[in-house]
Amino acid sequence: MKRTTLDLWVGLFVTAGIAALLFLSLKVGGFSSAHMKETYSLSARFDNIGGLKVRGPVKSAGVVVGRVTDIRFDPETYEALVEMRIDARYRFPGDTFASIYTSGLLGDQYIGLEPGGDGKKLVTGDVIVKTQSAVVLEKLVSQFLFDRAAKGQDSK
Repeated sequence: MKRTTLDLWVGLFVTAGIAALLFLSLKVGGFSSAHMKETYSLSARFDNIGGLKVRGPVKSAGVVVGRVTDIRFDPETYEALVEMRIDARYRFPGDTFASIYTSGLLGDQYIGLEPGGDGKKLVTGDVIVKTQSAVVLEKLVSQFLFDRAAKGQDSK
């Protein structure tokens, strides 16, 4: 009888561990967030989107207000066109600023919306004109090293 009780507790412990791992993987993957019932679509153009991915969060003031739905390259303007769905509860002014930020230790990237003061609100199909591309660490490091090398040659 004691062996059966021990096996039962071990089984419950393993099941709880697997459930916890499943919960954490869904949380990290962003699949556990509540689905938005009514949404409207916006798009924005960026010179560089870094590691932004489809289903990436769109945040404002740290709150997830939408998701990235599509990322395409525009061969005419040589920019990335990012489509996003925003929860209909959140209406942003026409002069909203969209930036790509990095969050957390894993370096996940998201779009941050900073509302402006325009009285006219964005509606489905609008394009956010004011954007700031992702900061690419490799580019910053190479620029720093190039500037240092240039200063070193100037002093000779």
